[in-house]
Amino acid sequence: MRDAGRPPRRPLPLIPLLLVLLALLDLRTELQLLLDHFTFSSLVEIPRHHPLALVVLLCAPWLFQRSR
Repeated sequence: MRDAGRPPRRPLPLIPLLLVLLALLDLRTELQLLLDHFTFSSLVEIPRHHPLALVVLLCAPWLFQRSR
């Protein structure tokens, strides 16, 4: 009777979470370089070298919403 009136808990969406973590790992070096020495040219180069990681991060809210 403890959960009377509460909706059932949904499990954590593991696949979107894994995709986001892998995208951040892919961008780790570039993000460290941006934090150390920010330049606009380095910011422009990230989409050229890591388009999939950026798309995953941009679509992350939609992925989490769809998995629930």
